[in-house]
This record gives sequence, C-alpha cells and structure tokens, in this order.
Amino acid sequence: MSMTALAPMPVSSPLPSALAGRTAVIVGGSSGIGLAAGRLLASVGARVVLVAREAARLESAVAGVRAAGGAQVLGLSADSAREEALEQVFEQAGSVDHVLVTAGAFAMGALLDTPREQVQEAVDSRLWSAYAAARVAARHLPAGGSITFSSGLYAVRPVPGVPAAIASVAAVEGLTRALAVELAPRRLRVNALRYGIVDTPMSRGAFGLDGDEAVAEAGRSSLIGRFGTADEAAAAALFLMANNFMTGAVLDVDGGAGLA
Repeated sequence: MSMTALAPMPVSSPLPSALAGRTAVIVGGSSGIGLAAGRLLASVGARVVLVAREAARLESAVAGVRAAGGAQVLGLSADSAREEALEQVFEQAGSVDHVLVTAGAFAMGALLDTPREQVQEAVDSRLWSAYAAARVAARHLPAGGSITFSSGLYAVRPVPGVPAAIASVAAVEGLTRALAVELAPRRLRVNALRYGIVDTPMSRGAFGLDGDEAVAEAGRSSLIGRFGTADEAAAAALFLMANNFMTGAVLDVDGGAGLA
C-alpha cells in the first residue's frame, strides 16, 4: 500500500480521560514507575495489564492497582526480554491499545572494574525488553496505538562508573526514533521518557539510600530540592499514550536536572 493511500493518524482527545476503556500493557509493572502508571491508568478508567517476572510481587502489584480503583486489572508473569513470552501476554490480554516498557535493571560498575559478563544481564534486560515488546506490539496495536520506552538522564549527562547502563538507555533512545519512523505507516506512535532520579525501590538500591530521610537528604541539592515521585514520572507516560500528535519524542521528566 502506498503512503498516499494510508488513512492519517486518528484524532482523539489528548487528555488522560480519553484513556478510559483502553487497554495498556505495562512491561515491568510490579513496582516503581510501572506500578504507579498502572494505578494512574486505573484511576482514569483504563484496563491495565501488569507484566513482570516475579509472581509474588506481581500479585501484590495487582492488589495495589485494584485498591486504586482498577476494576479491570490483570497480572501476567513473563520474562520481558523473551519475545515469545510477550506474545503470550498479548494473546491473554486481548485487545491492547498502549504499551509502556519500564523493565530493565541498572548496570553498575566502572569500565575497568567490570567485565562484560557482570553487566550483560542488566544491559540485555533494558534494550531487549524494549525491542521484544516493540516487535510484539507492532503486530497487535491498532492505528493510534502507542509504545512508550524508558530512558534516563545519564544518556545526555553521563557520570563515571556506569558506562554500560548509560549505553543501554542511549540505545533505547535511538530505538525510539528509529521505530517512530518505521512504524509510522502503521499509524503507531513510539516515544520515550528520559527520567531523572525518581524515588523508586530501584533507585534507592542503586544509590544505597536507606529510608525516607536518606532520600530527602540526597535530593536536597537538586534544582527543585527533591527527587521525583513515581506518580510524577508515571503521569508523563499517560500524556504520551493519550496524545496522538506525539511520536519520536524523548521527553525529559527530570525536575530540571538536565539544566544543572
């Protein structure tokens, strides 16, 4: 089919309320930003499918989304880096409109201290989870559907000691732009969220922050005087899902950290 024969991207309300009745699959939805996105989506009437590997955490996450008003929430256990596992997720989920990928570990270690084998799993989980999710989503999403990836501030403001992690999030940003162009004929949108430091279990572990006081103290020197909350970070994902004029964007959600 020629490009001129294609129908344009559908027009719909860009407000999160337009997500009511839509289905969003969240890959990495058992904690942190993914779980917060699930709660927010449930609050606007969306159907939520949480995907994660650990069954116990997933069960707890589903209960949390239900407590937030999610009458339609499903938890599915799957290895997010395996395409065949995600294909089964989509088959069980039924009709899907949006995909958010927050799965991915943070690969710690300086270059000369850390051989490839020590960071391979973390790098693979970040990049290949995004790639696998995109391949499956591209076969299932309707026109106007969206895929949203997660990146990080260090992709553009690198720090020493985490080169593999920085390389993996930068790769996700490149994948975002490439797929926004490649999937445009299908009228699918692909975006990424470039997060600053958000208070999640993963960031607390990565930075060795034990307790709320330690988090508050660590965030005091930032531009706005604190780290972001998971809800603040997740709200940006709902914006990208709802707004059909957004594609190929890497949206900074960093509390101004990119300016400092």
